[in-house]
Amino acid sequence: PHPQPEREGMFRRGSGLNLTSGQYMAPVAGYYVFTATLHIMRREQQRKGQSCRGNQLGVLICVQSHCQHNSNLETVSRLEGGGDLFTVSVTGVLYLQAGQYASVFVDNTAGSPLTVQSGSDFSAILLGV
Repeated sequence: PHPQPEREGMFRRGSGLNLTSGQYMAPVAGYYVFTATLHIMRREQQRKGQSCRGNQLGVLICVQSHCQHNSNLETVSRLEGGGDLFTVSVTGVLYLQAGQYASVFVDNTAGSPLTVQSGSDFSAILLGV
């Protein structure tokens, strides 16, 4: 997600978050606690006969955009019921070298167009070196 820079209620301390790219770049090597909470709007109902896999939505925080490697956090949620708005969160600890970045990805197998709504957030806190 790409939050607006001076939006009301936004808290930002430190220079690691690039609001244009949506990436957090580690200023120093260490362990970081990452959290992403996404409010996701499904713009169409899923198609009839869609597989169970098609009901799932994954949210990942990946290091250097390498989501297929072990350097990521992931949560998978089922898009149940007739609702159109879902909140999905992922949190955990990742080790980053100085200059490496982490960013949020959505793995959309839901078969419907999705939009990340305002009010979603992404944060990183240095836990220790």
